[in-house]
Amino acid sequence: MTQTRAATLLTVLTALLAVLLTPTPASASSVQEVTGFGTNPGALRMFRYVPDGLPAGRPVVVALHGCTQNASGYGTGSGWTQLADRWGFSVVLPQQQSANNASLCFNWFQSGDMARGQGEAASVAQMVERQVGDVSGGPVHVTGLSAGGGMTAVMMAAYPEKFTAGGIVAGLPYGCAQAAGSPYVCMYVGATQTPGQWGDRVRAARPGYAGPWPRLVAFQGTADYTVKPVNMSDLVEQWTDVQGGDQVADVSDTVAGYPHRTYTNAGGTTVVETYSVTGMGHGQPVDPGSGSAQCGTAGAYILDVNLCAAYRMGVAWGLGG
Repeated sequence: MTQTRAATLLTVLTALLAVLLTPTPASASSVQEVTGFGTNPGALRMFRYVPDGLPAGRPVVVALHGCTQNASGYGTGSGWTQLADRWGFSVVLPQQQSANNASLCFNWFQSGDMARGQGEAASVAQMVERQVGDVSGGPVHVTGLSAGGGMTAVMMAAYPEKFTAGGIVAGLPYGCAQAAGSPYVCMYVGATQTPGQWGDRVRAARPGYAGPWPRLVAFQGTADYTVKPVNMSDLVEQWTDVQGGDQVADVSDTVAGYPHRTYTNAGGTTVVETYSVTGMGHGQPVDPGSGSAQCGTAGAYILDVNLCAAYRMGVAWGLGG
């Protein structure tokens, strides 16, 4: 080997070694915690996912995890962070703390956490304000699984002006624990209320509010023994009443083989949409894969049923598709 070739090889190896030893900077496109987002009366933690290079004015999705889960795991497993990259929106991921609830459930049933201006509901509202301010966010949507679904109904009722739409997965109608006498009766049996009574509970959460109210997309497994399917029926009664519609489906068809129904208001606008996932237990429906309608990663309470709930919500909300 000549001296010139040896010197050249040494230069190349030195440069390669420098690249290998240089720490890779943390990607901006990762789930990151945000502190100082407000007075935080509910003592929650705020995480968020903002895709690299996200333009101002893009939509925001608030995604609330279920019991025993955490913010990052739910954001990834449900498919929301994957869709954020695909379609271009940011995701707010509230996280419960064990000091508030030993099972890490959001306290959708506690009077001090489900009222406007109080507790966990107020903390989530402050997260929304911080996120919209930081990214100049456009329309905001809220969704969640199980207890996170119950808290989604809370946010839709107590802060309707902040949300264009909501997505409730294996969740509960607003005020269900109070109507049933306990959260467990609500979950396992349901509460006896007329559509008008269900609607009155929502209207009482934001007195004097004239609308518009958030639209609802709901998912429920027919073999869910933790949150009984009657709760989705009650959600339909509650939110069709709030929206000024009736409880008769205007469209009944199937999506990915599962019963799907839509309900419209007096003006013909779809205001409630439901998916009854035949044979599914308690969890978030996902459909892992790289197909255009696929998203999510199966795990505990995140169930591969060949239907991704996050994708279907996003399409209904106009986020992509």
